[in-house]
Amino acid sequence: MNIYQFYSKSKYVNVLIRSIGMPSILLATILFFSSAYINREAVAYHTDQKQMPNILVLIADDWGYPNAGIYGDKAVKTPNFDKLAKSGALFTNAFTTPSCSPSRASLLTGQWPHNLEEGVHLRGFLPKKFPNYTELLSIQGYTVGLYKKGWGPGQYQLGGYEHNPAGQSYPGFKEFYKGKPKDKPFCFWYGSTNPHRPYKQGMGAHTGKTLASVTVPAFLPDRPEIRSDILDYYYEVEEFDKEVGEVIKILEAAGELENTLIVIAGDNGMPFPRAKANLYDAGTHVPLAIIWPGKIKAGQELSDFVGFNDLAPTFLEAAGQSVPSVMSGKSLLSLVTGKVKTLGRDKMFVERERHAEVREGNIGYPARGIRTKDFLYIRNFRPERWPAGDPEMGSGMYGDIDGSPTKTYIIAHKNEPEIAPFFQLAFLKRPAEELYDLKNDPNQLKNVALDKRYLKTREKLSTELANWMKETRDPRLNNGGDYLEKYPYTTAIPAKSPTNKK
Repeated sequence: MNIYQFYSKSKYVNVLIRSIGMPSILLATILFFSSAYINREAVAYHTDQKQMPNILVLIADDWGYPNAGIYGDKAVKTPNFDKLAKSGALFTNAFTTPSCSPSRASLLTGQWPHNLEEGVHLRGFLPKKFPNYTELLSIQGYTVGLYKKGWGPGQYQLGGYEHNPAGQSYPGFKEFYKGKPKDKPFCFWYGSTNPHRPYKQGMGAHTGKTLASVTVPAFLPDRPEIRSDILDYYYEVEEFDKEVGEVIKILEAAGELENTLIVIAGDNGMPFPRAKANLYDAGTHVPLAIIWPGKIKAGQELSDFVGFNDLAPTFLEAAGQSVPSVMSGKSLLSLVTGKVKTLGRDKMFVERERHAEVREGNIGYPARGIRTKDFLYIRNFRPERWPAGDPEMGSGMYGDIDGSPTKTYIIAHKNEPEIAPFFQLAFLKRPAEELYDLKNDPNQLKNVALDKRYLKTREKLSTELANWMKETRDPRLNNGGDYLEKYPYTTAIPAKSPTNKK
């Protein structure tokens, strides 16, 4: 690639060209003499592509922690994930935003969602001005591809992209691999639609799973209808695991496994009430494994707090590239390769803005949280709003919760004494502050924010959260940021057949 091609393709240069109207040739000439600055802010050109590993992301849609065999869930069978995780690094404290589009945007850009403007929401768009690891690697000679769900849902065209920010779409990984140049490394995003709803009801039981095998989360009522719904979720997780196995077979047959850095993860928590689209662990805590045979020591189980914004810097460092200073995440490469014993983190931050279009005025439910080993503190900025969406909307009641047998059951039985507490937990309004003692309440059911015994803890975590918001220039600091809710909700929810997901 010559100097003009580099600068004409650079997102930074294109933004500047459009903003000041400078001819691209002249601008390229000027920037040639400031290439040291560009290298600091964008990428360091790698001269030997043979030394650069392939980058493979295998991401499930709505797969939450701890729903994998290796995490101790005996009811779900994930042999491929388990085997791969054992051959590399398994994370037990990986967190992300509990909504698809901003979670995936954070993974791609290495930034907190609140720094991504329209990218902060579900069904917004991701402005191309933000550095994206797939594009940075493409500049360095990587062949980049995508299967199924990349960044999204939303309209990537509004952000300035010609194709999905995760890459150009292909019919499958096999087709991508066959067509790529043999002498170039690849960067591929395999975006499964499993275990996203809708489900074909009864599939879990049909495959031989029993209701008795299910461990019902403490925030859901233990009823046969809900056990069956969880079985269907397990079935979909297992379908994703099969997809993982199919991709790995292709890599092994091609002799590429040893030179491929693999990340396997879920994009947010399970699609159940008080899980997905919530800042409780059931919404933000996800499975994560990083594998790179020969480079990452096998059998590691790491309890370090990590976030999705750490992944883009990891990929760039592995490829020998500079990490743009705007990326707030930290590369995990030194941790997983054993160069350091710990990242030194004792907390992780979580956030959410608008999820679905489920409130009058198309407003969201803005919240931020801080998760430590012992506590979860949540700040709800608009406690007067319904956290799960308005009770009555044209798009459906409490629409931030995906339609499901579980949701239907809880709403239908909300007035029954045994079910009413679960309805309150998932659907009713919440106070401005929430605090959960994870040692005594790991399922985060009892809010102790007003308990005097936890006053110092609440004040400490509240201060730490505010400091983080200030350091990261969060628009919601001091109850601001309402302009975030004026960003467009770009598309209608597309139909997806439960029998045609693969």
